[in-house]
Amino acid sequence: MKKLSEFMSLHRKGLSVLGVTAAVCAMFYVINAPQIVGAAASERVLPIYCVERDNKTVALSFDAAWGNEDTQQLIDILNQYQVKATFFVVGDWVDRYPESVKALSDAGMEVMNHSDDHAHFSQLSEQQIVDNVNACADKIEAVTGTRPTLFRCPYGEYDDHVVSTINGMGIQVIQWDVEALAADGTPCTARGWAYGV
Repeated sequence: MKKLSEFMSLHRKGLSVLGVTAAVCAMFYVINAPQIVGAAASERVLPIYCVERDNKTVALSFDAAWGNEDTQQLIDILNQYQVKATFFVVGDWVDRYPESVKALSDAGMEVMNHSDDHAHFSQLSEQQIVDNVNACADKIEAVTGTRPTLFRCPYGEYDDHVVSTINGMGIQVIQWDVEALAADGTPCTARGWAYGV
């Protein structure tokens, strides 16, 4: 009888240890599950905002979607100071101003993709994004002889779906990290400057 009592006592301790261990594991899961899920859910697909370099460098870029009145003057100023820039052009702009696209390319500027028609890409399907990006890329390549490898989303709007789709095309999505301001402190895009090169 004494052995049975010891055996039961030993099993109670074992069951108690097992029960406490299970309770601790359950509490850990309940407490940390939202963080684990949240960490996985917060893995966003982002465009490139900046690139770390050993030297002090600025990547200057312009969006060209509306007029071209100042394009040659801008090229002349950049060349005067031996500055190269990237111009993200819309396919409609390429259609209207192929001579400006050619002048940018001939001046050593990068001519990259800013969509075919300045659509809101987060509202497009994957196939519509691919078709839109390719349409603009075809136009740029026809004028410059070089297919764009960079893309800037119209309006700076993007989501995981947009960035993943474009990255899947072998094209890197670029976003600005500093926006130019006019002398009065208003964003240049508010005045249409960023879109009217």
